[in-house]
Amino acid sequence: MARYTDAVCRLCRREGQKLFLKGDRCYTEKCAAGRRPYPPGQHGQGRTKASEYGSQLREKQKAKRYYGVLESQFRSYFDVASKRKGKTGENLLAILETRLDNTVYRLGFAMSRAEARQLVLHGHFLVNGRKVNIPSFLVKPGMIISLKEKSRSLDKFKSAIEANAFRNPPRWLDYDATSLTAKVTSTPTREDIDLPVEEQLIVELYSK
Repeated sequence: MARYTDAVCRLCRREGQKLFLKGDRCYTEKCAAGRRPYPPGQHGQGRTKASEYGSQLREKQKAKRYYGVLESQFRSYFDVASKRKGKTGENLLAILETRLDNTVYRLGFAMSRAEARQLVLHGHFLVNGRKVNIPSFLVKPGMIISLKEKSRSLDKFKSAIEANAFRNPPRWLDYDATSLTAKVTSTPTREDIDLPVEEQLIVELYSK
């Protein structure tokens, strides 16, 4: 599958806010979005007036880049969300939030979602005791996510867990730091998702 391979800091600058795509660097003075708070390119500092479509597009792009998914997959998530009960926009964010790579990131095993995706691909995590190496796997209430026994001694996970000790897992995950396991207790609600995006604009964009 095609992936974005250019500098991810350009994505944050294009959206006009930090999407926390580079882990630790996003919290330092080296963050490009903080040093150059304008879109990349030679016309980045020019005055632009966003149209209705432009505003809707930016919200969609922001959500895609935040979770690291491509257009076709994002659209398929939207189709699933539109068929569920409740608000389509909130359903969409809940689906994105329950991807396994995002769940691993939320638990503090990785410094960014891109890193979490790689760790899942390498087979470091179990779901209900079975290895799952598909980043887009959607976890559901009742499932238990755990770090493989052989992976627990790796310096990578030791440093990540220590560095993220301050991070509180969201309410829909019951995390046991001793056993390095987490149980999905519920479906994420909008209050559990800290993504600064107006999901209704995404719904309007795809509803045209």
